[in-house]
Amino acid sequence: MAQNMSVSQPMRSATVGQGKYHSARARRRAGRTILYVIAITSSIIFMLPFAWALFSSFKSPGDLTRYPPSLFPTVWQPGNYAEVFTEVPFARWIANTLFIAITATFGAVLSAALVGFSFARFRYPGRDLIFLVTLSTMMLPAEVTLIPLYIGFAKLKWLDSYRPLIIPSFFGGGAFLIFMMRQFFMTIPLDLDEAARIDGASYLRIFWQIVMPLSVPALATASVLTFIGHWDNFMGPFIYLNTKEKFTLAVGVRFFSALVDPDGKPRQHLLMASSLMMTFPIIILFFVAQRFFVRGIVMSGIKG
Repeated sequence: MAQNMSVSQPMRSATVGQGKYHSARARRRAGRTILYVIAITSSIIFMLPFAWALFSSFKSPGDLTRYPPSLFPTVWQPGNYAEVFTEVPFARWIANTLFIAITATFGAVLSAALVGFSFARFRYPGRDLIFLVTLSTMMLPAEVTLIPLYIGFAKLKWLDSYRPLIIPSFFGGGAFLIFMMRQFFMTIPLDLDEAARIDGASYLRIFWQIVMPLSVPALATASVLTFIGHWDNFMGPFIYLNTKEKFTLAVGVRFFSALVDPDGKPRQHLLMASSLMMTFPIIILFFVAQRFFVRGIVMSGIKG
């Protein structure tokens, strides 16, 4: 009888252990299910304005002003998208925006990589102080420097041109990009630099042939963030550009907020169509570069 009791005791312990395991597993599943429900519900709520803009871009002016409002148009008008190009030089605005965004992104990422390489690899007097001052510029709002920059560009006779929107990007690219590139470069072992120096490579060659090829995730992340920033930039083109043919999409789309047809009817349907055409390239770019984007963000914060 004592032997039976000694055998049954481990069996009861194993049964209790399995019960606790299954109970904990069930709680984890329940918690994960709740998180999924919250995430899906939040996504649907946040996507409602985008869905409204999407369906409104196919509506007629009458559908937009009818009460009670309806999500779906009574008569679908896909010609709204073609009408945008006939009302304004929309294709020219797309070309202008691409030119500014691509050129400024190239300059910003390249210069930020060079400055970040200096902070990450070289040791010189005042390096940490200069880096601290560089980071402190992120606390300075852009509106504070707007008037001095405008006066400076006016004296250089750069107004109503793309130079104020492009050339400053070639001088550092901004404190955030410098910080991100510096953080990523610090995750690359210094042994690679030392081996290259033994073989006679210069620091510039190390930068181009060793560090840059290993920094594709950080470069992609910086490029995506900078491109989106210049693509959506409204304040700069609005302040510095005066000629309608030189406008970017962010400024040009604003035309439809006050544009009316000969009968005085609003044209918010064209505003919705043009806004979506401006938004879709950014969405596509983000999903295409998502793998590099996430990897670059994660690895840039590994080492301080």
